[in-house]
Amino acid sequence: MAADEVTRTETFPSGIAGVGLGTVERQIPLDEPPSLPANAALTLIGKPVPRQNGRAKVTGATRFTVDVSLPGMLYGRILRATLPHAQIRAIDVSAAARHPGVRAVLLVARPDDPAAAVVRYVGAPVAAVAAVSMAVADEALRLIRVDYKALPFVADMDEAREPAAPAVHDEASAPQGHASGYPAARGLPLDGNVRGPATDRRGDAAQGLAQADVVVEGEYRTQVQTHCCLEPHAIVADWRTDGLTVHMSTQYTAGVRHELAQVFGLPLSRVRVVVDGMGGGFGSKSTLGNHGRIAVALSRQAQAPVRVILDRQEEQTDAGNRPGTWQRLRIGARRDGSLTAISLLSYGTAGVTVGAGMGNVAQALYACPNFESAQHDVFINAGPGCAMRAPGNVPGAFGLEQAIDELAERLAIDPLALRDRIDPSPVRREERRIGAGRIGWQHRHAPGADPGPVKRGLGVAQALWGANVQTNSACEVRVMRDGSVEVLSSVQDIGTGIGTVLAQVVAEVLGLRPEQIIVRIGDTEFPAGPPSYGSRTTASITPPARTAAWRVLQSLFREAALGLNVAAGDLIAHDGRIVVRDEPSRGMGFAEAAARLRTDRISAVAARSDDYGGFRRRMEDAALAQQDLGGVQFAQVAVDTETGIVRVERVVAVQDCGRPMNPLLLESQVQGGVLMGLSYALFENRILDQPTGRMVNANLEQYKLAGPRETPAIDVVVLENYQANSATDAYGIAEPANIATAPAIANAVYNAIGVRLRALPMTPAAVLGAVGKIPSRSRQP
Repeated sequence: MAADEVTRTETFPSGIAGVGLGTVERQIPLDEPPSLPANAALTLIGKPVPRQNGRAKVTGATRFTVDVSLPGMLYGRILRATLPHAQIRAIDVSAAARHPGVRAVLLVARPDDPAAAVVRYVGAPVAAVAAVSMAVADEALRLIRVDYKALPFVADMDEAREPAAPAVHDEASAPQGHASGYPAARGLPLDGNVRGPATDRRGDAAQGLAQADVVVEGEYRTQVQTHCCLEPHAIVADWRTDGLTVHMSTQYTAGVRHELAQVFGLPLSRVRVVVDGMGGGFGSKSTLGNHGRIAVALSRQAQAPVRVILDRQEEQTDAGNRPGTWQRLRIGARRDGSLTAISLLSYGTAGVTVGAGMGNVAQALYACPNFESAQHDVFINAGPGCAMRAPGNVPGAFGLEQAIDELAERLAIDPLALRDRIDPSPVRREERRIGAGRIGWQHRHAPGADPGPVKRGLGVAQALWGANVQTNSACEVRVMRDGSVEVLSSVQDIGTGIGTVLAQVVAEVLGLRPEQIIVRIGDTEFPAGPPSYGSRTTASITPPARTAAWRVLQSLFREAALGLNVAAGDLIAHDGRIVVRDEPSRGMGFAEAAARLRTDRISAVAARSDDYGGFRRRMEDAALAQQDLGGVQFAQVAVDTETGIVRVERVVAVQDCGRPMNPLLLESQVQGGVLMGLSYALFENRILDQPTGRMVNANLEQYKLAGPRETPAIDVVVLENYQANSATDAYGIAEPANIATAPAIANAVYNAIGVRLRALPMTPAAVLGAVGKIPSRSRQP
């Protein structure tokens, strides 16, 4: 079939609204809706519609997984390893199995299997029970006897790199690939506890450094940051003869469904995953996880529903974390600021797994002809890392953006002026302009110039993140005979408000109000939705939602056209009515049109099509758009040089996400990203006791988090940056909003005190050490 028989030409808005908004033509499928105008011409899309489930959340009506209670439900608990590295010689569960009220006992570690007889971190699952109450389950755990043979261990990344360090893994058990902080490839060499390097290069970095007029070099460290979701990991597994139903706090219902089918040998048709309310995930709830496998296995054994909820100590030790990192950057430049080379060497630890890279900010953020990187994972006997809001790029930006500021100082160029010269992105250029005006950059003084003990400073940093799309994403829209409308997808709302955005999209197409749209999501009985990670949810699910609504509207137009004696193509939907385009007084109500349907309902299902401009890269069901996402953040800090306390007074965050779908929800996402970055910069730190390998602050009292007192004024600006790539032209914002915060604060601290802090967190002790008030302390990931 010829191309012109399956596509048509549409003209789309293109560029930045208020700066240089133009148009571009795209070829789009015939069965997709016409192009959307810019947000100013729309009724609902791009407007600050309050989240639909807001009242339910604040009144306690939302049902979270911990609220699910099924008839005959049992309570699962997990016995965890007390040693950081040990071979399990025997496990005696007989007393636990006989204990009154116990219905199932499961061995996770198996002494008879060499591959499953070794635990490698404190908190690793060893066994589990299911009982009639939580108290009985805890009693049963205390009855289990485990015979450990202690093995040598290492809980410090620098020590683990030493040739004589105890081996965490052997060739058979050492993980490959990348769990979070790409790039890490399969098949990388294993040298002791070091996996890697993963390398990347273009041009000749050594030659570029030799040709440079100025070379800056710095080493940067970031700590391990644990996941602290307010809602703990939770699952209710219900194994029955006719299939498995799982209620789970998850960021990817469809993905967990596939995992369950594969792990337990079930057809997809017999697996259902449901999630209603979610209390955050940030990457830690992207997969089934140990607790999920255990709950399902217990349910299968007990032939009853089993609920497993991790307590806060389990959350801190076995629910994933952002890896700790060390990196050395060398950047060369000519006197005019143009870069000649960037060289990156990094080591990071994700505990017993991989994924501790620096992302792609160093190789992709700035124009530089010569680049080289060598990135390594270092295994230690500690809980596994996992994806955490912008994995890799967060520690990567902490180093790069400080090095760029240092380069600007060496060249006697303003940090913004240098970025104007080396950053090819017109979007970030506009973001720098807006942010500089709002923060008052023209008043920035020389480093350490403030008089008195409390010194203020301004800093800036930039973000880079790929515009991710999940092509295996679908949505159904139904119109009932009574005029009610439903939108259905397995996509989950983890707190971002995607359900509200779907209601806006469908209501915009059908000419209704968002509150008239019934949103049914978070259930794999509905069309497969995308994951809520990688900042891809909005980009993946809103285009098929609009397409499905448009298709079902065409069916409704055909019914209404018969009653109005006009052609279906002459009709539009507006303000709750179906009217003649050129004669708007002629028409009928939406419900009246629906009442003319021949059946009780009509529906349309649409899947995510490829971006109209094509993808940069495809990886099975995932794809990367042609353009990147970014953002520029400015921080204003006050540093007390007598106490060492850093107070962030203000943050200006200027972000882009394609077409902004709901400014209110986007502002909330950016505020959350800033607060998470601030907490990472100043407070959070997993502390391992080196003699025992135990986390000593595995709670939310000793593990410090930013709170209301530490919250600065946050000024959020979201650009309208149209790319003409899909039916909605929307992309994500959650991860870019988290990348630039820590380096912006670090640069502001330098501007305040005149001493650069190259390690996180920037605690009072670190500040006092930097200004010479106390001896400097070294910190290890």
